[in-house]
Amino acid sequence: MSVVEGARVDAGSGEGEGAAGPVRLDGRLKLVLVVLLVAQFMLAVDFSILNVALPVIGDGLGFSLSNLQWIATSFALCAAGFTLLFGRVADLFGRRRLFLVGLAVLGLSSLVGGLATSPEMLIAARVFQGLATAAVTPAGLSLLTTSFPEGPLRQKALGLNGALMSAGFTTGAILGGVLTDLLSWRWAFFINVPVALAVLFIAPTVIKESRPQVRPKLDVPGATAVTLGLLALIYGLTQAGEHGWGAPSALGWLAAGVVLLVAFYAIESKSSDPLVPVSVLKKKTVAWGNVAGLIAFLTETSLVFLMTLYLQEVLDFSPLTAGLSFGVLGVGTVIGGSIAPRVIAATNTRSTLIIGGVLQAVATLSLVALGETSASMWLLLAATFAGGVGNMLVIVGFMVTATTGLPDHEQGMATGLATMTQQIGITMGTPIMSAVAAAHTDIHAGITTAVIVNTAIVVVGILTTVLFLRNKAAKDPAATG
Repeated sequence: MSVVEGARVDAGSGEGEGAAGPVRLDGRLKLVLVVLLVAQFMLAVDFSILNVALPVIGDGLGFSLSNLQWIATSFALCAAGFTLLFGRVADLFGRRRLFLVGLAVLGLSSLVGGLATSPEMLIAARVFQGLATAAVTPAGLSLLTTSFPEGPLRQKALGLNGALMSAGFTTGAILGGVLTDLLSWRWAFFINVPVALAVLFIAPTVIKESRPQVRPKLDVPGATAVTLGLLALIYGLTQAGEHGWGAPSALGWLAAGVVLLVAFYAIESKSSDPLVPVSVLKKKTVAWGNVAGLIAFLTETSLVFLMTLYLQEVLDFSPLTAGLSFGVLGVGTVIGGSIAPRVIAATNTRSTLIIGGVLQAVATLSLVALGETSASMWLLLAATFAGGVGNMLVIVGFMVTATTGLPDHEQGMATGLATMTQQIGITMGTPIMSAVAAAHTDIHAGITTAVIVNTAIVVVGILTTVLFLRNKAAKDPAATG
């Protein structure tokens, strides 16, 4: 069966339950898909586009070395800390509405960031960029999952989305170097403005509003606990990356985050209108699917950090050359995202998670053989390509698994959880691998040790899938296509 045949799609308003829809991906639905994918790709680019440019921005605006990390941290805190809250807000008040408002804020804050004349102005722009990302990402994903029903069409849409998001992270690293070297770091901000305007112009004409007919109350205590808990946890991770895992500031914030998240679970178990129903958190597909996704994002994005260190500190490549070297990783992620729906259809989501994890683990482990000369480049390119394919199989499998078996009115919450998982994984990875690598006085030995730790974490993800995602996960409708 073709991936665009035999499925009913509801892309209209409401929840899409029981309404007749087109049986194939027609012209309007293709346009809906393009608009949503362009927005998600732009958000993924924003996660990494400033990495190479940070020293230049610091010199240009007068950031002290100790405050330079706040350019990335202020964005990550808001992007990850508020995503679950905004995912639920999208369910309650309208996914398209939040999607459009978030895009408008993203475009405006990007313009302000590009025009910034002081550190305070730039940090404020990054905060609003992070808040906009926390709103647009789950709203866009829930529009995607409610536009395409469980099965081949949704698998294809999520596969393309996953491929473009991962490719966007890699593209950001490359684009940041190109724009900074050829134009100015300010264009790393300005580039968002025309893209946001184009999506804002087209989206209202092709995407219809989607929200529940009966609007439940917003769980304010739960929203407060989880948002503060995530903020504390992510800030603790950044402090650990900066000062070490034994630093009192890192341990204090991490402990506060854990306490608040435990309090969030207790609140949800007693709330009449929970932000995230405990019954959903107890679903194996949601719980263990998100574990697989967390590990996938944590390991691959932090591997990019490790290989950037290797290329610049060991092989003495320029930032631009190092960024361009990750082009093969981008190709691998696009191929992985493209073939993932076929792998799921031929096997199931559980098998796809395992196959992708094994491929990523083998490719990552091979990097321990990297030497101290450019002769090792062939191994780096081949391993990052294969690892990108495997990682994307896991990411698409995670997205399908984590959103399967839930009604449309809970898709914003489910995609909010998935987005939170993604952004926490991206935020956690670099501090963890940085701390491992920094434990060695020899940078090459530190990178090698971190690669082994990275591989071990991938193996943990494989084992959790093998042990805990059984039966239902293997037989779900999305898996069998």
